[in-house]
Amino acid sequence: MIRRHWLVAVALASITALSGCGYNDFQRLDEQVKSAWAEVVNQYQRRADLIPNLVSTVKGQGQFEQETLTRVVEARAKATSIQATPELVNNPEAFDKFQKAQGELTGALSRLMVVSERYPELQTNKGFQDVRAELAGAENRIAVARNRFIKAVADYNTLARSFPSNLTAMAFNYTIKPSFTVQNEAAISTPPVVDFSSKPASK
Repeated sequence: MIRRHWLVAVALASITALSGCGYNDFQRLDEQVKSAWAEVVNQYQRRADLIPNLVSTVKGQGQFEQETLTRVVEARAKATSIQATPELVNNPEAFDKFQKAQGELTGALSRLMVVSERYPELQTNKGFQDVRAELAGAENRIAVARNRFIKAVADYNTLARSFPSNLTAMAFNYTIKPSFTVQNEAAISTPPVVDFSSKPASK
């Protein structure tokens, strides 16, 4: 009986210690990061799924700048080739590769939209305008999802760096997680420079 009470006391003490050193908080915040990451991936995939329709519509404009179109197709292929698993958020190198690929796709799409302004027929094409509106909505949802992920990672990393919870982080291998960088945010929000000095060839 005494042994049983002793084991219960030890278990209660262990639970109290783990709770006090942030173990439960790590569990909670880690799940929040995973959930936020899943939404980021979902929104990026939603955008990628719209691109084939965009490419198909633009191809109907026979004189459209093929280099720009090719860059979008190649950037999409590169971005979707990366397996964005939950484990990726614990791998800074893989995360950076994912971030750069998505940034390249964002830039390629931005350039395509700017170049499309040179083609009046596209501006009056309902299919193109519908896809364009859907892409704009997708970009907004991506921005919201990214911000939630950045907040979730910041909360987690703060706990991992703070004392005494940093001791728990070391004991249970709760490492610092990578996040979207300021440099990347600036790069993908900068409009591409397009030379309008040359006109598309007339039919």
